[in-house]
Amino acid sequence: MELLHPIIQYISSGFTWFVNHAMNLYYDIEMCFSRNVSMDTLLTIYWFLFLVEFPRYYLLEIFLSIRYAVLKPFRRKLDNKARIVLYSENPLVSILVPGKNEGKHIYKLIMSLKEQTYTNYEIIVVDDGSDDTTPYICSNLEANGFIDRYVRINDRAGKAGAANLGAQFARGKYIVHLDADSSLDRDAIEKILLPFYVDNKVKAVGGCVKVRNSKQNICTSLQALEYLKTIMVGRIVTSEMGIYHIISGAFGAFERETLEKIGYWDIGPGLDGDITQKIRKAGYKVKFANEAVCMTNVPSSWYRLYVQRRRWSRSLVRFRIRKHKDILLPNRNFRVLNWLSNMESIFYDCICNYMWFYYLIGLLFTYTDRLLEILVMGWLIRLFFAFIAFGVIMLVTERPKEEFRMIKYLPLSTFYTGYFLRVTRLIGYTTEFFFFNSYRDKWNPRKTSIWAQAEVN
Repeated sequence: MELLHPIIQYISSGFTWFVNHAMNLYYDIEMCFSRNVSMDTLLTIYWFLFLVEFPRYYLLEIFLSIRYAVLKPFRRKLDNKARIVLYSENPLVSILVPGKNEGKHIYKLIMSLKEQTYTNYEIIVVDDGSDDTTPYICSNLEANGFIDRYVRINDRAGKAGAANLGAQFARGKYIVHLDADSSLDRDAIEKILLPFYVDNKVKAVGGCVKVRNSKQNICTSLQALEYLKTIMVGRIVTSEMGIYHIISGAFGAFERETLEKIGYWDIGPGLDGDITQKIRKAGYKVKFANEAVCMTNVPSSWYRLYVQRRRWSRSLVRFRIRKHKDILLPNRNFRVLNWLSNMESIFYDCICNYMWFYYLIGLLFTYTDRLLEILVMGWLIRLFFAFIAFGVIMLVTERPKEEFRMIKYLPLSTFYTGYFLRVTRLIGYTTEFFFFNSYRDKWNPRKTSIWAQAEVN
């Protein structure tokens, strides 16, 4: 009870602060725009924000994040018990690092692994047809004992093919898949293994990926803020609901026996979301480990970011709607949580983007004479909600002091997530629906894309 009292007080004072500031915002908006837009029409004008976005991306996340924070002492106890079992068993972990032309990143990754609190691991690096100095660098690292096994593929097979080859050499009970340009917190391997020992039905765990080059420019800073909102908070929420549906390829842990049963990674882009679906369909649980932190580099130019996110969007259509459509249909393997997991992603990430486009066109034609005022008012409302979302981030993050500096990017984040990402996703979804563009994406070798077309034939 002593613990609950300050938490209840904190929630109560936070709610009071929210109501007071909401009313102040209301009066400010009314004063500014009452001549052209009455408060009676706010719900009509901003129906998409209040009826679609707010319930999912604000209300639900606030409730489940507070619950997550309140239950932290309980999770600590479970983790401490799991840690005792983990270290008493001390299983070998195979760290798998597939990639092309990643030699410049490998040494930094290896150094972060050398500092891990969990030390019983082997490192397997798979060179997927690199044409730079990667073979020389990795061969030297292997010769000097920094890498346990270096495997080279002369004819590029794609990331999934490289991961599958590396998995054949893995001897560990668990396989940790890492991107070569990642680096880990000192206890990341330990913490990503704990959920396996908290619940033996868990067969795959996703780590929390954050942006390492966040200070490089505005583009990377906005991505860093987005990662905190969508990857950290968003995946805490879906994991708590039991509908967590994508283990990031940058940092994920899998039971090796389970990977063997489901046939490892299927070729093609979007392999991280695809393998998560395969594990869920096999009847196993997947979990998100918020405190297992991986730092990674993100695109530093808007064009590279656009290409990356367009590819991610195509993967949603290719795998969730096309390849794994059986999850959405009643069949003998039907599971409600799997259906909800896929539908949540399809509805909010895909369908709602088309709804948003319809909503935007409606605004353009219906409120032409006061469009600027409506857009400014919408930005103010979204900015207010963005501050609320940032408060949620501060509630659940393990490094609030370091990440609080991101608050200054909130005014720009509404344009980044509200327009740039939405337009990019729309292009990705539409081109994949009608033209199957993921099978011509240069990110994946042409030979494997041709083979993968059997999915839709």
